[in-house]
Amino acid sequence: MAVQPAAYLTVAETAKIMQISKHTVYRLVHSGHLPAIRSGPNAASFRIPEAAVREFLRESSTQV
Repeated sequence: MAVQPAAYLTVAETAKIMQISKHTVYRLVHSGHLPAIRSGPNAASFRIPEAAVREFLRESSTQV
């Protein structure tokens, strides 16, 4: 059985899935609510693990 590599999303993809602005995604990353890794030249962009986005959405939907 092959191991699946972790899927990472861009800030724009994360914003679309979460139905929020890119600015809000950056705020969630900087505040530590969403984990992210830096990538690209000079580590200028973020990649967010898809599993973390799904977990954040699941947790936020149960907090009513």
